[in-house]
Amino acid sequence: MFSSVEAGLIYAIMALGVYMSFRILDFPDLTVDGSFVTGASVAAVMIVGGANPFAASAAALVAGFAAGAVTGLLHTKGKINPLLSGILMMIALYSINLRIMGKSNVPLLQQETVITKITAVWQQTGLDAVLSQLFSFTGFAPRTWAILCSMAVLTFVIKGVLDWLMKTEFGIALRAAGDNKPMVASFSANTDWLIVFGLGLSNALVAFSGALIAQYGGFSDVNMGVGMIVIGLASVIIGEALFGARSVVRATWAVIGGAVVYRLILALALRVEFLETGDVKLITAFIVMAALIVPNVWAAQKEKRRKKRKAQQLERGESIAGAKTNYKSI
Repeated sequence: MFSSVEAGLIYAIMALGVYMSFRILDFPDLTVDGSFVTGASVAAVMIVGGANPFAASAAALVAGFAAGAVTGLLHTKGKINPLLSGILMMIALYSINLRIMGKSNVPLLQQETVITKITAVWQQTGLDAVLSQLFSFTGFAPRTWAILCSMAVLTFVIKGVLDWLMKTEFGIALRAAGDNKPMVASFSANTDWLIVFGLGLSNALVAFSGALIAQYGGFSDVNMGVGMIVIGLASVIIGEALFGARSVVRATWAVIGGAVVYRLILALALRVEFLETGDVKLITAFIVMAALIVPNVWAAQKEKRRKKRKAQQLERGESIAGAKTNYKSI
């Protein structure tokens, strides 16, 4: 369960990227399945080649931005349907990722990664003993708090930067382009480049998450991005259903919370005896379906109760009015 929270925080970065494309830009971007692996493959190949893991992770960020920007150009300049643009880029990235890695899988278990560096520095501080003592009431003590604390800080920093960006003039224009593109164009804003930049930023976050997941898991695989868009959507939908999304700041908190909750639900589901590791995608599909259906059912029940209360109030009002009329006639 502890590792699920760690992974959830890393996947939350990917979920923030999905939130950017699906909620901010209203763009169904399927590039995510490919750009996630692009980030992982770029980072893995550079690390194996002797590059600094932090520089490799930064390079993954740039590679993801390039992939998203190409998707945006296919849509804005090539006039290709948004959904088809993402599908075409996702398919192209499969071959590109194979080219980058040179094979289908690149192991990182014997390499120095961001995770190993952070863990080594953390152990010198002695904070593990302090935190374990503080949280002793929970009944468990992880091997190290390094990954959880560092990924939490990193995720919250990215969230803070994203929140700040969305409040700037450029960010407001970006949000407006997703809500009403013709209106933004009427103010002489270049909506095409807004979409290109937005998709680039979205996939940069996705690729960065992929690079961290590869270093966290100890390998990069060409198929590790399959179904990633569904995981991202599940995080967004679960977060919005549980925590709400009335503002960008609250929505980004909800996305992070949704990513962690999703990983916890998945971990609990896999503890059921008749479910196997191969059922992960099936479990994900059911989680997304439940996250979509349950809020609608609750809303329908709430509306039904509201109408019932209103009808009862009207009946009481009519009864009181009738009683007053009878009293006056007497």
